[in-house]
Formats: sequence, C-alpha cells, structure tokens
Amino acid sequence: QVQLVESGGGLVQAGASLRLSCETSGLAFTAQTMAWFRQTPGRGREFVGAISRGGGVTEYADSVNGRFTLSRDNYRETVSLQMDRLTPADTAVYYCAADPTLDLRRYASGYTYWGQGTQVTVSA
Repeated sequence: QVQLVESGGGLVQAGASLRLSCETSGLAFTAQTMAWFRQTPGRGREFVGAISRGGGVTEYADSVNGRFTLSRDNYRETVSLQMDRLTPADTAVYYCAADPTLDLRRYASGYTYWGQGTQVTVSA
C-alpha cells in the first residue's frame, strides 16, 4: 500500500521558516519524481516545486523560487521542502506528490500518488 505522509506544517509569522517533510512507503522511491503542491480554499492545486529521481534537478514555481528548497533522501525515502522568508501568500495546505516519471511536471494531474496534506498558516 502506497502512503505519503506530510508533516511539519504549522502557524508562523511572516518572515519565519518552516520545513515540511514527506515520508513515503510502498513506493519504488528512487523511481519517483517527487513534488509539492499547495491549495487554498476554492482554488486548484498550485505547483510549488519538483525534484528529480536522483535529486540533482529541481524546479520551482516563480512565486517560491529563491525562498523554498527541495531535497530528498533516497535512503530514508523522504522528501523535504525548506520554506524560508514565508509570507501570508504562502498560507495553504501543502501536499506531497509522487509519480514514476522522468519529467518534472508542474500540473497536479501529472502525479499518481498523493499525501493528505499539511496546513501552513503565515500570519502578517
């Protein structure tokens, strides 16, 4: 059974940092491109970033580029999202996603496996 479990969300003030983690099981982890998306009420899931199978290639949404950093540990089968200089616009539920593809896709339908999400709230 495939499971993706996000953790690390919370309530912080603007300018603070958070580190989200996604622990996986039941996947051939090293065969997965991993990604993070976020969603606010009434809107679709927005691409945040993706990381290649080996971890050597990353892509980010323009809105987070330079503030957020993706990493993965293929031994522990986890992926992390370091979020710095947070703003209220970053408030959302953050989702971890995986797909056995070489492509770093920027759309939600491009990912097969999803976690349940973790809430990040940034106050002004």
